[in-house]
Amino acid sequence: MAIKTNTVKNPENSPSEGLVAVSEELQADSVSAKREVKAVKAKKEANTSQFEMTEPVVPVRPVDHEKAGWISPKYSSSRSIRLNPQTLAENRCVAYQHEAAEIEYYRMLRTQILQKTKGKGNTFMVTSATPGEGKTLTAINLAFTFAREYKHTALLVDCDLKSQQIHERLGFESDKGIVDYLIDDAPFSDLMVWPGVEKLTVISGGKTVKDSSELLGSSGMKNMVTEMKNRYPERYIIFDVPPLLTCADSQAFAPMVDYVLVVVQAGKTSHKDVNRALKLLPSEKVLGLVMNWQ
Repeated sequence: MAIKTNTVKNPENSPSEGLVAVSEELQADSVSAKREVKAVKAKKEANTSQFEMTEPVVPVRPVDHEKAGWISPKYSSSRSIRLNPQTLAENRCVAYQHEAAEIEYYRMLRTQILQKTKGKGNTFMVTSATPGEGKTLTAINLAFTFAREYKHTALLVDCDLKSQQIHERLGFESDKGIVDYLIDDAPFSDLMVWPGVEKLTVISGGKTVKDSSELLGSSGMKNMVTEMKNRYPERYIIFDVPPLLTCADSQAFAPMVDYVLVVVQAGKTSHKDVNRALKLLPSEKVLGLVMNWQ
C-alpha cells in the first residue's frame, strides 16, 4: 500500500474527503529500493499478494535489539507454537521471511502508516468491501512487519468470528480466543499465542458463533480493546474483521479502534462497492485504501 494524499476518483460518487488512495506511480529514491521493487515485480508470476505504492523507502535490515540497547519481551505466560515456514510460504505469509522480496512492499506500507499516524493511536482495523480481497493476508503480513519495528511489538487479533482464517493461514490450532473471553470469561492471558516470532503475539477468534455482530459491538468487546490499548501502549494491535458489505460486524467494531484500513483487490472491487463500504465507516478513522494485486 502506498498512502498518497489523493482521493479516489469516481465519476458517480467520491469517497469521503481526505481519504488516501493507492497510486500506480512508483518512484524510488535509492538504488537499493529500486532493486527491491524490481525483484518484487519479477515475483508476480508466483501468485503472491502485492501492492502498488508510492514513495518507497530504503530497505530496513534486521536489527539486533539487544545490542541496540533494547531487550525484546519474553512471552512465558503465552501458549507457544512453532510456525512451519513451508506452510507460511504456501499461504503467502511472505513477511515472515526477512529475505522475501515482497516484504519491501509491507515495509513501505508500515512506513506510510507511521508517517500518517505520527505516534497517535495503536489500534488498526483491517477490512474490505467484499470477501476474497486479501484483508487477512494484509493483516498477517503487516503484523509481521510491525513486529520488526524497533522498540515496538505487534498483536494480531482475529475478529472475523464467522470465518476465522488467521490461525489457518499461520498453521496452528485455534484454542481459546475472543469468543471465549466474551462469553465464557476466559482470562485474557489464556488467549495469547506466541508463534515463535520475536515481538509478535496472536489472538484467534476461538469458538465460532452466529451472532458475531452483537459480540463485536458489545461493551465486553469495547472493554477488551481498551484493556489491550492500556496494557500494551507500545504494541501495534491489528484486528482482522469481516468485509463491510456482508454483515454488520465491522460497522459495529469500527468506533472502538483508532484507524481503519480497507483492502481493495485490483480488477475485482467496483467503485460502487468501495463507496458503499466507506459510507459505513467513521470517515475520520479511515487511514487509507490498500490496493491488493494478486
